[in-house]
Amino acid sequence: MHLLVGLGNPGDKYADTRHNVGFMVMDEVLRRLSGSDYRRHCRSLVAEERLRGERVILAKPQTFMNKSGEAVAALLGWYKVSMDRLLVVYDDLDLPLGQLRLRITGSAGGHNGMRSIIACLGRQDIPRLRIGIGAPAGDGTVGYVLGRFSPRERPEVELMIAQAADAVELVLEQGFEAAMNKYN
Repeated sequence: MHLLVGLGNPGDKYADTRHNVGFMVMDEVLRRLSGSDYRRHCRSLVAEERLRGERVILAKPQTFMNKSGEAVAALLGWYKVSMDRLLVVYDDLDLPLGQLRLRITGSAGGHNGMRSIIACLGRQDIPRLRIGIGAPAGDGTVGYVLGRFSPRERPEVELMIAQAADAVELVLEQGFEAAMNKYN
């Protein structure tokens, strides 16, 4: 079994914002697998799918970004998934728009969702897919990450979401190392 967790903030107010690219990737992976619906479970929206006979759980925590760790801990506890079968997908200001970076371990790097997950799980060896959203010009980080992509950025964002979903599928089908070799 695999547990895929896309980070974001719940509600229409935050839909399609830079901070919600993790949710966007989960939606794309779910669309590719079957397009079934999410249900509420473990403080998240959860969909259960199968890929080549293996169970795949897709989750979008509904705790808001800063408390993502509470939902991830609940999901890991409920589904009894080992850490090497978890993949957390989230936005990263330190990467240029569209760049992907897979890592097996590391710090939160200033990302409050990962900071919460690391704190709740008490460890940093959490497999992750970081998705570059670029850095803001100036000091407006909060407004930038909670803002929507510009019309000029939309084509690149659509490609980025598709490539991130491709990377997730490669993790599921061939393993984390194969995905790292291709996308890093």
